[in-house]
Order: sequence, then structure tokens, then C-alpha cells
Amino acid sequence: MVKVIQDFIPSSNKNRPGNYMKPLYITVHNTANTAKGANAASHASFVKRSFTAVSWHFTVDENCIYQHLPLNENGWHAGDGRGTGNMKSIGIEICENSDGNFEKAVENAQWLIRKLMTEQGISFANVVPHKHWSGKECPRKLLNRWDSFKAGIATAHTGKKASTKPVKSAPAKSTTKPKTTSKKTYNLPSGILKVTKPLTKGAGVKALQEALAALFFYPDKGAKNNGIDGYYGPKTADAVKRFQLMHGLAADGIYGPRTRTVLESLLNQ
Repeated sequence: MVKVIQDFIPSSNKNRPGNYMKPLYITVHNTANTAKGANAASHASFVKRSFTAVSWHFTVDENCIYQHLPLNENGWHAGDGRGTGNMKSIGIEICENSDGNFEKAVENAQWLIRKLMTEQGISFANVVPHKHWSGKECPRKLLNRWDSFKAGIATAHTGKKASTKPVKSAPAKSTTKPKTTSKKTYNLPSGILKVTKPLTKGAGVKALQEALAALFFYPDKGAKNNGIDGYYGPKTADAVKRFQLMHGLAADGIYGPRTRTVLESLLNQ
């Protein structure tokens, strides 16, 4: 039994959207934060800050687990916009702070995943890495041992195998009222932007980055101003490519007329 501390993101924060969710998947991440002291409590403080744009459900370290969102609300962690990863999966971040015990944190995460599978009726096949949704190399310390990581879930803290069949559970009811927000106008560039040398830059690129952020395909977590810098570099091209993949467009990472049309239609919904 691992101590689980509920420390929810304030309902007024933009990274707690309050959308009802019946979780079908569990998505596993690594924090990619090796700083000393970057444990579960530290990340709980981070996601509660008013300027934080991302969110997930649990952060796990070697000692305890912090829960940041109710399980019947979605977070912004999978990098697939309003796709299944964000809208239908429980996000779990495993700490990798240099002064912690990573392998013990992994064991605690396996225990948590087994518990959630049983309680939420999530099948073993639906425990997936972040990479499954967006192509990002995450969880970076587990991708090369993913099969053994999942095998550890089956016996976590019990010595018994986990069922690969979902367990029926009653759907949770959302107690969060939908938030009403005023729409922002995005002056999206009309031309085709692509990665060039020197890098394409300007207000149009910044508007594009902000539009992608509004649909949760951006930002660059941890970067200054969440990576919104007006430069159309590799990270922006990657965000465009992920957007294109999710909406049936040619996934070339180039912002062209068709991409603009789909992006604007989604922003205006």
C-alpha cells in the first residue's frame, strides 16, 4: 500500500478544464526533471500554479503518490489535443529526480496502475506510454523496457497476475460545472510556413503557436513562456505534424492552407 495524497489543481485554473471523462486508458510518463527535490510534492505545487498549461492525474515518487485531478475529469498531458489520450486517459508521471529512488518510484507506479485497472475497469492492453499518442519519446526511461515494466504491473505488491479483462465499474458523475470563458481571436498567418535557415519568425508564427496551445498541441513543457517564442523551429513543426496526424491531414509539419482551415474551424467551435 502506497500513500496517495489528494491535492487537486484549483478548479479556476486553465489546466483543469473540468470536462467529464470516463477513463479508458492509462498513460505513463516520466517527468524528465532530474533536479534534486523534483519529487511528487514538488510537481503537485507546479501543476497548481496559475500559469501552468499542462496537467495530469498522478505524480509518483519513491515515497508517495500525489493526485492532482479527479478521475472523472480530463487533463492535458498526452499531446494529442482533444484526442483520446487527453480526453479518455489517466495521466501518470513518474519522478526521476537525482536524489530519489527511481526504481522504487517505478514499483509504486506499477502498484497504482494495477489499482486503477481494477477500480476503473481498464484493460491491460490499454496501459500505454505517452509515445502511443503523440510520438514523443516518453516515458524516456521506460520505453526500452516497456514489456518488462508492464509485466511488473501484473504482480505489483501482490505476487498475483492482473486480469487482462476490464472490470465493470459504475460511471463517475462529474461535480464540476463547465467553465465559461471568452473566446480569443487568433490572427493566423495565411502563407505557408516551414522550417528554414534562418528560422521563419514573426507575429504570425507566434499566433500559430498560441492557436496550437489553445488546442493543447503546444506548449513545450518547462520552456520559457511555454515555448511560444515566434520561431517556427523543429518543436513547432512537430506540434503541427501531430495536429495534422490527428485530423487526417498530410503530416508534413508544414503549416499550409488546409491545415489553417482545419485549425480555424476547431478554434471557432
